[in-house]
Amino acid sequence: MNYPVTLPQLERLKAFGTATIHEAQGQKGALDGGLKPLDPGVRMAGPALTVDLRPGDNLMVHYALTKARPGDVLVLDAKGFTEAGPWGDVLTLAAQQVGLAGLVINGAVRDGNAIVEMGFPVFCRGLSIKGTNKNQPGKVNVPVCVAGVSIAPGDIVVGDRDGLVLVAAGEVEAVLAKSAEREEKEDWMREQLVQGKTMVELLGLAGTLERFGLS
Repeated sequence: MNYPVTLPQLERLKAFGTATIHEAQGQKGALDGGLKPLDPGVRMAGPALTVDLRPGDNLMVHYALTKARPGDVLVLDAKGFTEAGPWGDVLTLAAQQVGLAGLVINGAVRDGNAIVEMGFPVFCRGLSIKGTNKNQPGKVNVPVCVAGVSIAPGDIVVGDRDGLVLVAAGEVEAVLAKSAEREEKEDWMREQLVQGKTMVELLGLAGTLERFGLS
C-alpha cells in the first residue's frame, strides 16, 4: 500500500483493539456508540477514504470505489440519515473486488444478512430496505465529520465489537507504543488480582474513598 502506515502496524492496531487504543491515546478519537458493526466478530483497520455524501443518494459511493485502493476503509458521511440504504450486497462485492478493508457509514445499509455472510466489515447506524437515487454530487477525499469526530483522508480507522476509534496517520507508531504499555500494565494488574490484591489498592483509590466517608 502506498501509505506511511504499514500492514504490520495495521495488524497490531487490530490486535490491541479500540478500547485500548482510545485509552492509550488520551481518550480521544472515539466515534459515538451509535455506529455498530453488522457482525460483532469483525475487526478492521485501514486508512480512510472519505466521502461527503448527500442523504438518500449514493452516486458518490460508486465514484469513490473507482478511486479506492486495497486496504482502504471507506468512510461515508451520510449525515446520519437512516431512512435509506445507500450500501448493500452488490456494492459489498464491488468493494471486495477492490480489496477494501471495510466500511463506516454515518447512515444505514441494507442486505445485512448477505453482507455478514460475505465477511465484509461494515459499521453503520442501522438498516433500511429503502433504496437511493444516483443524482446528487458530493466530495471524495475531503475532511468529514462523522459521529462527532473529524476524519481526514488517510487517517487510520480501527473498528471491532467495542466500537470505532480514529488514529491520526502521523501518530500510529506512538499510539502502538502506548497501547503496548497499557497492555503490559493491565497484565500486571491481572497478576496482582490473582494474588489477592483489590482494584482499590492497585489504583490507589483509598484516599478518594475516605474523602467520601467510605472505608
